[in-house]
Amino acid sequence: MASMMREVKVGPVVLGAGRPLALIAGPCVIEDQETTLEIARCLQDICRRNGSPLIFKGSFDKANRTSVNSFRGPGLTEGLRILQRVKEQLGIPVVSDIHEASQVDLASGVLDMLQIPAFLCRQTDLLIAAANSGLPVNVKKGQFLAPWDMDNVAGKIASAGNRNIVLTERGTSFGYNNLVVDMRSLVILRHSGYPVVFDATHAVQLPGGAGTSSAGQREFVADLSRAATAVGVDALFWEVHPDPSRALCDGPNSLPLDQVEALWRQMLSIAAAVGGVN
Repeated sequence: MASMMREVKVGPVVLGAGRPLALIAGPCVIEDQETTLEIARCLQDICRRNGSPLIFKGSFDKANRTSVNSFRGPGLTEGLRILQRVKEQLGIPVVSDIHEASQVDLASGVLDMLQIPAFLCRQTDLLIAAANSGLPVNVKKGQFLAPWDMDNVAGKIASAGNRNIVLTERGTSFGYNNLVVDMRSLVILRHSGYPVVFDATHAVQLPGGAGTSSAGQREFVADLSRAATAVGVDALFWEVHPDPSRALCDGPNSLPLDQVEALWRQMLSIAAAVGGVN
């Protein structure tokens, strides 16, 4: 299947078509410039030491927080300014979520890839606006969708003439406040011909499980990441933080920054053992 896979270029990083396993990582939400740059530098050092491609992820706004009182981020203008600083100082490609078509113009002036949140993956106007930017578009599969339903999602983007599409698996709703991962989904998503990402940290989220915020089970991030890498993906998506207990968003399912390198080396070993993407 790897020979049939499209290549999608995100800045200097190329996903798909048997390229090396890439890491898409960063904080759930941008908290401030200092913390963002600290995380980005650490991730860059890890990926340089291990010869891995890196795309930095940081959300300027989390519009789908459980409670109206939850921290959402610095907003579009300030968040993009901080991500621009990451690009200028470190030379790392960056990705962030967009929630409205009106955000595309400003976001596409900074970002190297636009990301569509799982809850919004069927929003046709948002998908078309993202496609019209000309940038790669990473769409997270809705928790409510079957993997084969993503063919229609990708078709909306492709209808605008943009085939630089990436599909991300992040778990499926299983009863209330719980997600499960069907590893067959990764194989099915690959049938689309587009690069596939596994979002291990959101897959262990317990949506709304803490009442006014989501809970999470980060103890399963490593296990699910190992399984997905063995099945075959083009990139892993991890939310990371220097101190998840103090993170302003998604702390319970974020990886501590000091655990990232050891786990990433495991992923590279597994990818090498199975011969990369199947």
